[in-house]
Amino acid sequence: MLTIWGRRTSSNVQALMWCVAELGLPHRRIDAGHIHGVTDTPDFLAMNPNGTVPVLRDGDGPPLFETGAILRYLAGRYARPPFWPAEGVGRAQVDQWADWAKLNVAMNFTAPVFWRVVRTAPSRRDPAAIAAAMTTLGRFLDIAEARLSRHAHLAGEDFTLADIQLGHVLHRYHDIAIERLARPALAAYHARLAERPAYRAHVMVSYEELRVLD
Repeated sequence: MLTIWGRRTSSNVQALMWCVAELGLPHRRIDAGHIHGVTDTPDFLAMNPNGTVPVLRDGDGPPLFETGAILRYLAGRYARPPFWPAEGVGRAQVDQWADWAKLNVAMNFTAPVFWRVVRTAPSRRDPAAIAAAMTTLGRFLDIAEARLSRHAHLAGEDFTLADIQLGHVLHRYHDIAIERLARPALAAYHARLAERPAYRAHVMVSYEELRVLD
């Protein structure tokens, strides 16, 4: 049994929960972070000194933090190819695109764009900063667009861990009030992800509790 600490509205928790659901792993989730607190308690900080979510424990194993490390652990222990290839070269191909998506898309969207649009009061928003962040993000989305115009999924033709790391931010990217350039391959890819029950259950989640109003 997996135990997961983290709120449903955390994008990193959403990535983890989506992966857990795709792999069909028994689990329980404990709300932590934002309005739920918990992350500043001594018990939680003993598991993750950063005070961030998610944190995972697999049975009586040690607590694990950092979403990418948790996802690779679950894939390595519980997944089958092609989601996580058994041989080294194929696994590295998936892993490089998973890292690429996390570092270049998720990190250039969540704080620079999503936080400035949703988690900032309208009167305090900085349109120039948002536009600059969208330009930076757009360079990487163009790479994803080119990749997805040639392949069904980010790392190739199969659904893999790399799609978790890219796809978990695409619901919010396509949902929030921003101007988006037309990227038809990316949009079609997101539409295919949205057909997956695990994606709908764990990623297409309301983020209204995060919205800051005037």
